[in-house]
Amino acid sequence: MPLSLDQQNAYREQYAAHRTGWRPATEVYESLVRERLRPGQRVLDVGCGRGGVLEQLGAAVDFPLGLDPDHRSLAEHRLPDLPRVTATASALPLRAASVDLVVCSWVLEHLPDPARTLSEVARVLRPGGAFVFLAPGKYSPAALLNRALHPFQRWLVPLIYGRAEADAFPVVYRANTRRRLDALARAAGLSLHTFRAIEDPTYFAFHPLVFRLNVAITCLLPSGMAEHLVGVCVKPV
Repeated sequence: MPLSLDQQNAYREQYAAHRTGWRPATEVYESLVRERLRPGQRVLDVGCGRGGVLEQLGAAVDFPLGLDPDHRSLAEHRLPDLPRVTATASALPLRAASVDLVVCSWVLEHLPDPARTLSEVARVLRPGGAFVFLAPGKYSPAALLNRALHPFQRWLVPLIYGRAEADAFPVVYRANTRRRLDALARAAGLSLHTFRAIEDPTYFAFHPLVFRLNVAITCLLPSGMAEHLVGVCVKPV
């Protein structure tokens, strides 16, 4: 039986109840976006897919724009009135210094050339603008297992998560450590202002006993093996 998002979230609530101060990475990501959000801003969601954080923010964003290379996902976006464009993160079809805030979730791990993407983000950001990201950690247990089982992904993705394999895009993890992100940001003319590594023991928790085992293992792992990376890069004024 696939591991549903509802099951994962239920386990996350259990973990948060016993781990003081812990919040799921998606909540931390959304809070960082809200901290940077101001009235009248232009907000670009790179890799927006069918929803993303713009869906959560709703009317709080005055001038939103969604971008994704997958036209089908854009056509099925849950905000039908959202202005959106089919394009890649390495060639943003926007003028320089035309965006106040760039948000990006579950995209960095797929980028073959993250340096080019960060350079494009820096180009379209106005001075003082920010890039808020959420991505998996390169050395997390889930990422390591994902790479090890990649040849079997066609069968495992529908079995484990109940999703079509076509929705699981190839991963390369070329911008998924703090050191790498800091280097990429500096090379693009940005500064890594905020960074958080957030553990999450809910992956592959098909049974309560497996979840408890994951929690025990998580307590022993260093922060460099956290499941999720959340942060903010800022363009200097």
